[in-house]
Amino acid sequence: MKRISLIVMSTLFCTAGASAQPTMIKQFDAWGVYAYNTGGSSSCYLLTIPTDQKPSGVDHGRNYFLLAPTSTKGAKYEPQAMLGYSLKSGPSVSVRIGDAKFSMLTKEKSAWLRNPSRAPEMIAAMRAGSEMIVKGTSWRGTETHYKFSLDGVTAALKRLAKCE
Repeated sequence: MKRISLIVMSTLFCTAGASAQPTMIKQFDAWGVYAYNTGGSSSCYLLTIPTDQKPSGVDHGRNYFLLAPTSTKGAKYEPQAMLGYSLKSGPSVSVRIGDAKFSMLTKEKSAWLRNPSRAPEMIAAMRAGSEMIVKGTSWRGTETHYKFSLDGVTAALKRLAKCE
């Protein structure tokens, strides 16, 4: 898992320049804590990869779910899905954690909470849950389904808090 996460992060930030290369701080089950430097300051975030993806036989590309620090009022971290293909525009990504449901708006290959003020609610659901289901629709109309483990997210969030 650590090797996969390092490959994932180097791929994510390879176009941002050598100074922004991420470094893994620690892996907590399915969630990794990463740091990178930009302009002399350090930023940290959490990242995980899907444990299952559907439909089979489709090129999903590389898919991730992140929690990164945000400047949004009322939210400490911003949930973001980064998928390996262009998404249908609008609220074409949904997230389910137990009984909690969240809608995400898309731009190209990324999705963010439609209502950013729900970030603390989503993170609380992640801490309490065991798995997260992310459903998306590609710009071609293909419906996709990803399962993410939430094992380790609480410990990873505690470690992320030390980065600030």
